[in-house]
Amino acid sequence: MPYYHKLGKVPHKRHTQFRKSDGTLYSEQLFSTEGFSNDYSLLYHCHPPTQIISTDEPINVAPVVAEEKMLKHRSFEGFKIKPEEDYLQSRRAILVNNDCHVVLAAPSESMNGYFFKNADADEMIFVHEGKGVLRTMYGELPFDYGDYLVIPRGTIYQIQFADNHNRLFIVESFSPIRFPKRYLSKYGQLLEHAPYCERDIRAPQNLPSFDEKGDFLIKTKKKGMLYGIHYGHHPFDVVGWDGCCYPFAFSIHDFEPITGRVHQPPPVHQTFEGNNYVVCSFCPRLFDYHPQAVPAPYNHSNIDSDELLYYVDGDFMSRKNVTRGMITLHPGGIPHGPHPGAVEKSIGAKETKELAVMVDTFHPLQLTMEAVMIENPDYTMSWAE
Repeated sequence: MPYYHKLGKVPHKRHTQFRKSDGTLYSEQLFSTEGFSNDYSLLYHCHPPTQIISTDEPINVAPVVAEEKMLKHRSFEGFKIKPEEDYLQSRRAILVNNDCHVVLAAPSESMNGYFFKNADADEMIFVHEGKGVLRTMYGELPFDYGDYLVIPRGTIYQIQFADNHNRLFIVESFSPIRFPKRYLSKYGQLLEHAPYCERDIRAPQNLPSFDEKGDFLIKTKKKGMLYGIHYGHHPFDVVGWDGCCYPFAFSIHDFEPITGRVHQPPPVHQTFEGNNYVVCSFCPRLFDYHPQAVPAPYNHSNIDSDELLYYVDGDFMSRKNVTRGMITLHPGGIPHGPHPGAVEKSIGAKETKELAVMVDTFHPLQLTMEAVMIENPDYTMSWAE
């Protein structure tokens, strides 16, 4: 999905001999999406990336569904997810379907002693609290509050956090995460009307190459199982790569809101998309400037989508009792809108400081046991107050 990028040393022609100073060959790896039919990158390793020396017994990490079918508005206190030292143990799937999993995490320690690879899904990690460095075979990506980290499936990575106060909102996508098609030219460039451009996309930098032998554990997730696979060489032994498939960072603070004379619909906030879902960014912006504009969103029927909103920071004039890290879920089949009194209160307001991430899915989401444990049970009746 990102534009072409090159880092480190690569040969003049692909699939040709590329030798080290001692005359031995570097090992070329094609990293491609949708078979050989979509974006790809070529990576050059000091050693073949195939040398498995041992394996561990797999562990079942599939989310446990508590409610498969439901039709009522729900709300969840995301910051009630307790911190865990280990990154993988901290990840808690809250809402799931066959297209994506929505995950909350509060890791208090950096990833040590192992690497991680999600072989099932692309990952979009939104950094609500914390900062650090995402280390991958493509190089390093420094990140901070408000960053989206988009990691293609199959990418081996470690995360180094600056401290132990970290909150992450994660979407695991079982299809490639893409820029919205309407933002792109027929040749793939982000167009003038898009709310961000290539300058806002941060590619990996500083490619350290670890030419090391040993026992390197890569915990790999596949079909709800976590496999411990040990390799004989450091996975970050890449000396160079190029292509269009790689992890990248994009800050929600670089999203340029689209506004109008009257209230604009949610698609103007769209940031990413996958099969059967979209991701939107609600950012600080000026309100509508028609003299009789109603800034509060109008009531709308979720005819064919579930709407999930993750509240990050700021003041949300359409909702009462909003907390940081709160998630609301408005399922397809029943309308929703501002809480009582919010419409009149919004008239005359000039701007909003809200910051939120929305995920709209076109197939219903299911609640997991983790979601039930952090639910606000009275939310569904909050419009009757």
